[in-house]
Order: sequence, then structure tokens, then C-alpha cells
Amino acid sequence: MSDWLSPEEIEAVLLSLRVAMWSTLASLPFGIWIAWLLARKDFFGKQIVNGLVHLPLILPPVVTGYLLLILFGTQGPIGSFLQQFGIVFAFSWTGAVLAAAVMAFPLMVRAIRLSIESADHRLEDAAKTLGASNSQRFFMITLPLAMPGVVTGSILAFAKSLGEFGATITFVSNIPGETRTVPSAIYSFMQVPGGEESAMRLVILAIALSMLALILSEWLAKRVSHVVEGR
Repeated sequence: MSDWLSPEEIEAVLLSLRVAMWSTLASLPFGIWIAWLLARKDFFGKQIVNGLVHLPLILPPVVTGYLLLILFGTQGPIGSFLQQFGIVFAFSWTGAVLAAAVMAFPLMVRAIRLSIESADHRLEDAAKTLGASNSQRFFMITLPLAMPGVVTGSILAFAKSLGEFGATITFVSNIPGETRTVPSAIYSFMQVPGGEESAMRLVILAIALSMLALILSEWLAKRVSHVVEGR
């Protein structure tokens, strides 16, 4: 890859992969919990929670990035509190992780929720009559049955994180080596004379990675479904 991409381009690719990986891993436990909550529980304010989860899909990414900056910036209520413990999101790669996770979260939750809803809840009821606790039913029945959705949601979130631009550049700017991911690098190369070739190489790579993620998502989901169903 070093023969085809410049060091600056490789740096952007590696940063994008790191951001996408951490955003997916960090949001997965929350995604599973929220998806289970929306699929299995009825509670006051459920539609509000569902709306908040899916809001990043509807809002302009720049608006989401601005809200993150207001809340998690060094002067924001959450950011200033976390800064006391040495945790800083604004204008750092961890902030890019947060922005990517927020933007990808709706896709993850939706895939997992649909998988949980399609699982036969009568198996959970049967386990309950046999004395299984809530946690036992979840980890031994619900989660394995929902695993195709977990896999699909994780890979879709990873692919979405790779391509996140608007919220990221608004929240953490476009700092080389720190927050310049592939989309930000493409934007930067398009602004300078002679940068079209570098931008095109990254565009081709971004398309290839996205297609690979989608194909892998479909294949893994089918494989996991066969394993769960015992085929």
C-alpha cells in the first residue's frame, strides 16, 4: 500500500480504521442494551428514546457535531467535567471516535432491534418458567438469537464510521495526524492545487472498504444465522 499511497494518505487511512474500530467497540454494549430495551420493554417515554436514538440520521451532521462541541467541548458541561479527569474529546482523535459513534449508533441499534424482535420470545418465557433469571435469559437465549443483527449492526456501524465527515470536522476539526480521517483528507486534498490525484486514490479506497464491509456484513449474518439455527 505504501507504493500506491503517500505517507499522509496512509496516516489518514490508519486513523480512520482506528476511529471506526473504537467507535464500534465502545458503542456496541450500549447499542445492544438500547435495542433490547426498545424491542422488549414498554415504558413511559419510549418514543422519545427511540426518536433520540435515530435523531442523528435526520439531523444535518454539522448540527450533530455542533451539539457535541457544545456538550463535550472544554467549556461544555460534560467536557469541562471530564477534563478534570484528563479526558478530552474536542479536537482529538477520541472526539472523532465519539462523533463517529453517535452518527453510526442508529444503524447499529436498528439492526440489533430488528433481530431481537424477530427472535421467538416464547423461548424466553419458557426459560422464565424454568427459573432462569433475567440475565440468564438474556445472555443464554436473547443475545445468541440476536447475534446476526449484532454482527450486521456492528459492521454497518464500522462502515458508517469510516465515512463520517460532517460531525467529525465540526467537532474535532481537520488536524493532520490527529483528527484527519479519510473523508477529511479527501476534502483537504480537493482544496489544494494538484491534490486531485490523492483525493481520487482515497475515494477509490473508501468505496472499496465500504463495499467490503457490506459484503462481509451479509456473509457473516448468514453464517451466524446458520450457526444459531444449528444448520
